[in-house]
This record gives sequence, structure tokens and C-alpha cells, in this order.
Amino acid sequence: MLTYKVPPEPARKRIALWRKLKGMGAVYLQNGVCLLPKTDDHTRQFKIIENEINKMAGESILLETTALDPAQQEKVIARFRADRDEQYKEFIGKCSDFEAEIAHETQVQHFTYAELEENDVDLKKLQSWLEKIARLDFYRANLATEAAERLKGCEALLDAYAQRVFQAHEKSCNEPHKSQ
Repeated sequence: MLTYKVPPEPARKRIALWRKLKGMGAVYLQNGVCLLPKTDDHTRQFKIIENEINKMAGESILLETTALDPAQQEKVIARFRADRDEQYKEFIGKCSDFEAEIAHETQVQHFTYAELEENDVDLKKLQSWLEKIARLDFYRANLATEAAERLKGCEALLDAYAQRVFQAHEKSCNEPHKSQ
């Protein structure tokens, strides 16, 4: 657990600190009190952050904590899962957008390499994003499986679209050219 207090100004430093902690997957119990599961990496990162807080003329305390009973521990784990589920929910929404884009391109028969490349870039962003979320999913959030399945669906959809692009390209290359 990290507890900290930093000066309100400059706000950008306080916000950067909050973003860094959230980016590590920390759960806030209240302002200035956050938790991460105890690992060597988290301990090292908390110590680095403690140093940054000191440079900001702030105060911090690092503690190793234990829940008093299983119900308290489950409350904390539920907070971690809820944070990840919010991220997974947003991810799943972006998968829906990706699927809609492929469906639209297929419907209008827009089978070009440029469109395939654009969609491939979008799929790589989805893959990278899911990897980031999964790295912070310390307690296997409820939507983890659904998110992974949706990504697999997007990958299969892009593969099918790519086949259509290749077929369209082969067809256009094999058509006799009309001369005037």
C-alpha cells in the first residue's frame, strides 16, 4: 500500500503521479491511498514513486498490508476486478467498432490493400491494448474471457476480409485489359 500527500500545485505533477499509479494497475481506496499486489516489481516501482513524491515536496508511506478477514480481502480483489472490467468493457466496445468497420467494407465491396492495411493496423492496436489490460488483470476480471474471445473474432474477421481482398486483386489482375 502506498499512502501519499502531494502539494496541489502544480496540478500536472499530481495528475502525472495519479496516471502512473493507475497505469500500474493500482486501486485507490481513497485519495492518496492505493494498493497493488505485492511483487518485487511493484515494490520497486512504489519505491521509485516514493522518491518522486519526495522530489515534489510531498509525503509518502509504503506499507505491506494484510486483510483482517477473507471478506475484506475479497472487497479489495473486487475493486481490482471492477477496474479491469471497465477497461475490458471499453475494449469490447472497440471490438464492436472494428467488426462494424469490416462489415461495412464488405457490404460496399471495398476490397483494397489500403483498406486491409488500415484494418490490420487497427487490429494490432486492439491486440496491444488487450495485452496491456491483461498485464494489469491481477485477479482475472469477469470480462477477461469475453474480451479475449472478441479479439479472436476480430482476428478471424480480418483474415476473412483479407481473403476477399486477395481474391479481388487476383480477379482484377486476371481480367483481360480492353484496348481502345
